[in-house]
Amino acid sequence: MTDPDGARSGHAEALLDRGFFGHPRGLKTLFFTELWERFSYYGMRSILILFMTAAVADGGLGFAVPKAGAIYGVYTASVYLLCLPGGYIADRLLGQRRATLVGGLAIMIGHLNLAVPGIVTFYAGLGCVAIGTGLLKPNISTMVGQLYAPGDARRDAGFSIYYMGINLGAFLAPLVCGSLAQGTLVRDWLAAHGHAAGEAWHVGFGMAALGMAFGLVQYVRGGAALGAAGLPPAPDPRAWWPVLGVLAASLLAIGGAIAAGVTAAQLSGALGSALLVITVAFFAGLFLVGRWTAAERRQLLAVLALFFGASVFWSLFEQGGSTLTLFAERNTAREVLGFTIPASWFASLNAILIIVFAPLFAWGWTRLGSREPSAPAKFTLGLAFVAAGFGVLVLAALAAQGGVKVSPWWLVATYVLHTIGELCLSPVGLSAMTKLAPARIAALTMGVWFLATSVGNYLGGRVAGLYEAFTLPQLFGAVTAFAAAAAIVMALTVGPLRRMLAERE
Repeated sequence: MTDPDGARSGHAEALLDRGFFGHPRGLKTLFFTELWERFSYYGMRSILILFMTAAVADGGLGFAVPKAGAIYGVYTASVYLLCLPGGYIADRLLGQRRATLVGGLAIMIGHLNLAVPGIVTFYAGLGCVAIGTGLLKPNISTMVGQLYAPGDARRDAGFSIYYMGINLGAFLAPLVCGSLAQGTLVRDWLAAHGHAAGEAWHVGFGMAALGMAFGLVQYVRGGAALGAAGLPPAPDPRAWWPVLGVLAASLLAIGGAIAAGVTAAQLSGALGSALLVITVAFFAGLFLVGRWTAAERRQLLAVLALFFGASVFWSLFEQGGSTLTLFAERNTAREVLGFTIPASWFASLNAILIIVFAPLFAWGWTRLGSREPSAPAKFTLGLAFVAAGFGVLVLAALAAQGGVKVSPWWLVATYVLHTIGELCLSPVGLSAMTKLAPARIAALTMGVWFLATSVGNYLGGRVAGLYEAFTLPQLFGAVTAFAAAAAIVMALTVGPLRRMLAERE
């Protein structure tokens, strides 16, 4: 039973708490926790595919690009797919605060595993990071909203500050972890002390673990500032049964896969089939099982259209950690004034561009007033800009034929276009889905968004696996054509979706 007087008291305290740049002090705790979590995630991700494809003699795993792309896609897709059970566990069992702590510990353990050479620790590390991120990612964002009372005008600004922490972590991570893993300083030190220079990869992974440790320390120390945000729900022992059932089934599946010697390609194919089944079953269940009015069925079709647009966008945008990183490593001239830029550093471009462009976009949308594009139009623009980014890479790939290494400005231009696309689509995506969804399934829209992101990351990994199967102009040309076609399809839905959104306002 809730305590109305206690709730009112908590809301009053939230309004009075202005200890962090005019916002609740708990925002500082969550800001730095997310900053360090994103530091660990993007630091590891910036060197992951480079480590997998590096020669064994250089300390890497020596995987062929198709195998590395398959593993990369499975890992990044799992990170977002596991946000669904992560949210369930928090809502029914642990509460967001404990789920975030457990998730952070799992992430740190995962990175520590990656810091230890060995194929077993490599796969165990990826698994732990995926599970931990699934627990932490959806729940820490939920707690940010819980810091503010209903109607508190500071909420949107608070989320803007919080997302700045995300991008600061994502910007710094590739620079630090990439320098440790690929720079000459650590490699020379290791060689001078009798170690293989290739062990520097694991120093980079270890830095990601240290970053998560920093985040956990300040999260625990700043826990008192969170107030009632994220506290556990009322005990419900029945909620454990689905969790235990899924855990038992997962362990059996993993054991069977190991015993059968399942390959990375087979695992990737299995996940792809699972994502297809989940997606078809989810939408088929909505359309066939639920009793919907004609208006609600139109809304479900709108949600499906946005799911399609988001899945395509993320399948292209998230190649920043795979295809674009490989292009930076193999086809880009990275020598500047005698210094070789680590390929992993290019992964920092998106974050710094977000920090620079986001205020300009916010100002620009406001200045447009009634002429501001609708959410479906912004989806179309997002797809168009990500297509243009790969169009730039087609030109770069043509220039790189015959082994010529091209200017890094090609990649910079691609990241600029992709970031503009992200700023068009990502901020409005979940909001638009929530508005378009029938009221009875509003809570499910968060799951739909994470599912679209998971599908997109999986497809992006499969595309990365084709890096050596086609010429680069062919590969980037096909991706550009696919993105352009998706933008055209999305453009055809703008009118109907805009009218539906207007009805829901």
